[in-house]
Amino acid sequence: MSDKQLTMDPSLNVLGEDLKPCSTSPVTGFFRDGCCNTGAADTGKHTVCCIMTKEFLAFSKYIGNDLSTPRPEFHFAGLKEGDRWCLCVDRWLQAHQEDAEPHIVLESTHKNALETVPLEVFMKKAMDIN
Repeated sequence: MSDKQLTMDPSLNVLGEDLKPCSTSPVTGFFRDGCCNTGAADTGKHTVCCIMTKEFLAFSKYIGNDLSTPRPEFHFAGLKEGDRWCLCVDRWLQAHQEDAEPHIVLESTHKNALETVPLEVFMKKAMDIN
């Protein structure tokens, strides 16, 4: 059985509904399936569908996770403001604590993210309800 099959089937979002795709351009997700699915191999918990901002990309680069620079050797064009990306929930929380968190899409954020961040906190940065 693959790691992806070990995830809840179907995957649910933080609203308790079917998980919607986050992005296929650029293609995102731990499994590179366009969704913020997770499983045992996803130790980073790439569960939060975020909409990149200049502030967050600068913050991420500053703390050592450069998401904006292209890495052709990994077929990664680099992210820019407005791109959607499945972010690690701990990184989102860290950015939130520094007032640098990007907006999120609740319908595309995996419910496992609620193990780290309460829904009420996510809702304050949700683009699909605000």
